[in-house]
Amino acid sequence: MSETQRRVAIIGAGVAGLTQAIALKTKLKFRNFTIYEKGCEVGGVWNTNIYPGCSSDIDIHWYSLSTDLYPYWNKSHGLQPEIQAYWIKLSKKYDLYPHIAFNTKVLSAEWDDAKQQYTIIAEDVFSGKKTTSVAHIVISARGILESPKIPYEIPGVRKFQGTSFHSARWPSSIDLRNKRVAVIGNSSSGAQFVPYISEDASVKVVHFIRTPTWFMTQPHIPYSDTAKWMFANIPLVMRLHRAWVTFWHIAFLHLPVDDKALQRQRNAMSKYILDNTPDRYHSHMIPDHPPGCKRSVADRGFLKSLYRSNVTLNFDGISEIVENGIITKTGEILPFDVIVYATGFISERYSIHVRGLNGATVQGYYDAHGGPTAYIGTAIPDTPNFYLVIGPNTGAGTSAILIAELQVAYNLQLIEPVLAGSVSSFTVKAAPTDTYNAKLQERISCSVYVHCFSWMRTNGTGKIFHPFPWSVSFLWWWLRKPNWDHYTAVGAEKWVWERRRKAVKNILKCVAVLTLLRSYVNGSAQQILYDMW
Repeated sequence: MSETQRRVAIIGAGVAGLTQAIALKTKLKFRNFTIYEKGCEVGGVWNTNIYPGCSSDIDIHWYSLSTDLYPYWNKSHGLQPEIQAYWIKLSKKYDLYPHIAFNTKVLSAEWDDAKQQYTIIAEDVFSGKKTTSVAHIVISARGILESPKIPYEIPGVRKFQGTSFHSARWPSSIDLRNKRVAVIGNSSSGAQFVPYISEDASVKVVHFIRTPTWFMTQPHIPYSDTAKWMFANIPLVMRLHRAWVTFWHIAFLHLPVDDKALQRQRNAMSKYILDNTPDRYHSHMIPDHPPGCKRSVADRGFLKSLYRSNVTLNFDGISEIVENGIITKTGEILPFDVIVYATGFISERYSIHVRGLNGATVQGYYDAHGGPTAYIGTAIPDTPNFYLVIGPNTGAGTSAILIAELQVAYNLQLIEPVLAGSVSSFTVKAAPTDTYNAKLQERISCSVYVHCFSWMRTNGTGKIFHPFPWSVSFLWWWLRKPNWDHYTAVGAEKWVWERRRKAVKNILKCVAVLTLLRSYVNGSAQQILYDMW
């Protein structure tokens, strides 16, 4: 089929979706695709998370596309406006905006096996108007930080008469001056925005913490004008800097993790927390769970902010939220004007109805396997031509951009034959998917992740669905090229014949090279013998 007949749908214009779109254009020269984005601008989490202090946890030169390094980052870790501006710039550079349907939410994608295509129903988030379209390939790039979690299990959440919101939906017009602010949750976002909002002494902050977390130091180191000039003008300097940053991140992941190493890590992190925290909080600040069981929080001023007179930590627990504040489990009534929920995201549900073969759905597959499950975090059985970017168990403790690039490169190898008309569809088989995930869960069962309640587990205590339990080099190796025996191909006669032809051609090339090499060796040996005599 021609390009005008084949179509690709990408769900989400965050960093994963944009990375996939850029690759379609630059690697495959393919342009017949649509990116469905429910927001009003590109960037995904970097568009929606506008709370004060929002920044990357990964060094910014590594948290950028390997094909589009940027020399003018201000600091070692980028802030939200800077990161979003980077992705807006790339979207303009690669002319992606004409491909993006903004303010459009995908409701469903259902596979028609007879036509070998998906029927997609999308909805305008403002008008509610629904549209129907078709696509031969669907890429899910919606990520795991899409649906904010409000703790409705706390009685009275809906009773509060003041202003309340999740940190991921921070109102741009909010004015916290002279306000009493309750912060619920000890996530990374809370640790980022509390130091910022509490700089104003008129803002009275009470931070409710149910479970303490591990902190690690992570200063934002400014890049000098000289460094920026060198990155921009001296060949290879910026790429060597990125390689150095990458090396240290990868090397850290390969450090020994025996009991002694874990204890040394625990001692060092405990010392850091206690050395930087007021004495009155010491008995509450060290977690019971081991480091790494939950996501460690980068400290960029949170612990020091606890010395401010307008910041208080509360470990009493919340009994109820009432019209004008919060009642703690000790019975104390604390009045508030604003409640900010820093309570993470709902990551274990796939909110879009995607139906594949024989009525199988993505969420149904997740449910049947105890939580999010996929083949190398990328493909799901009985769901043809449907691929994930940043899917289940791809959290390798490294740059999400690196993971996205690895998966996108893998996806392209499955996409290209379909776009060329050589194959109608690829579907990953159940057996290799089960084998892969059995090994993965076996490995995780011996890891630190089993020791705590976590958002990375189904219902907090069930299946661990986010971490990748091996080194990222294993993920790179498995994603470098598809194992075609693990996929069922439909309409692939032409493609199979072409692969066999190429295989025979490569064998003949090897035979020819070996023959020439043998002739050369024999000739050299005869010459040596002749010279000896």
